Amino acid sequence: MSNFHDALETRDPAAREADLMAALPRQIAHAQQHTAAFASILAGVSAADVNSRAALARLPVTRKYELLERQKAARAAGGDAFGGFSALVRGPAMTRIFASPGPIYEPEGANKDYWRTARALYAAGFRSGELVHNSFSYHMTPGAFILEAGALALGCTVFPAGTGQTEQQLEAIQELKPTAYTGTPSFLRILLEKAAEAGQTLSITKASVGGEACPPSLTAWFKAQGVDVYQTYATADLGLVAYETAAREGLVLEEGVIVEIVRPGTGDPVPEGEVGELVVTTLNPGYPLIRFGTGDLSAILPGTCPTGRTGTRIKGWMGRADQTTKVRGMFVHPGQVAEVVRRFPEVKKARLVVSGEMANDQMCLQVEAASLSEELHNGLAQALRDVTKLRGDIVLAAPGSLPNDGKVIEDARTYN
Repeated sequence: MSNFHDALETRDPAAREADLMAALPRQIAHAQQHTAAFASILAGVSAADVNSRAALARLPVTRKYELLERQKAARAAGGDAFGGFSALVRGPAMTRIFASPGPIYEPEGANKDYWRTARALYAAGFRSGELVHNSFSYHMTPGAFILEAGALALGCTVFPAGTGQTEQQLEAIQELKPTAYTGTPSFLRILLEKAAEAGQTLSITKASVGGEACPPSLTAWFKAQGVDVYQTYATADLGLVAYETAAREGLVLEEGVIVEIVRPGTGDPVPEGEVGELVVTTLNPGYPLIRFGTGDLSAILPGTCPTGRTGTRIKGWMGRADQTTKVRGMFVHPGQVAEVVRRFPEVKKARLVVSGEMANDQMCLQVEAASLSEELHNGLAQALRDVTKLRGDIVLAAPGSLPNDGKVIEDARTYN
């Protein structure tokens, strides 16, 4: 059995780059012709001339908040819910529509393995005939479907566990005996700990995790429990971007994307090895995002993967280029903190502090107010849950005591 999903993974790097640069002008022309958003964003650009990384770097970066603004504006005007970014139209070519926080709406195309995750799952050891326990959310967001599509493409069978209901999930694992898991690392840890408390040994021996950080210390903890865990880096907009291999040396870039690392706040590529914002151009014709700024920090690693895969590698997720952060697999935006504060005139200032380690995220909203009554405390806690879909603590800070550094969200987590 091959160690690789297909021959694309072991191409000569120069041949891969030539193929990507040949596909790039075709994708730009397609985006200009079939999406209103890029017809506007790339107005005046000659697609045929964008056939190198230097030419690509001269195009504007479209960041996630700009995509959201265009979607909101289009919806407010009674127009396209996707803000003109989708080349797919409702019908057989578009199987699902998802909603991510914002809300940002994303389309799913009908083609097999639309999100291109089969490659990542294969690298994690998933094979045809195995049962995959999928604990990503099946509610509104695409996470579960992103991994399910790849598993099905490999010939696996999927149990759609979704999130929560730990006891029922453990019962299903005991009875169905899946060998593979997809979901967040934090929930996998919960399942393993709960099983140990009950004196159970899970049948799961391999996992593809995402949605939040999985530092080496946590990977080692899983290994000690008998589970080989591999990270995927994927987004609801782009699908799979990069994946971990058995070498455990960074993440190999997916074959269907062009990745740049740029200086945060700009579109200027940084030298190899320097940390910057991950900007991705996808070759997906259905949702052809050109120079999409993810807001995530990473860096290019030198050389190629010891497993024999020749694709470029990135160091992995290294934090956020802006104050938007992920808590328990969900994005939390500064605008959401502002929305909570707007509901309570007595709150003058707020700062959301995210702390914790080893997939144990804690969220605390610190507020400046003259007094923190039980009514205000409960109201803030409920509003925080309503707006972010996450629970967090509420702490009173004396007026004038919060730092005057412009931060609305402080990520104080450790990733050792």
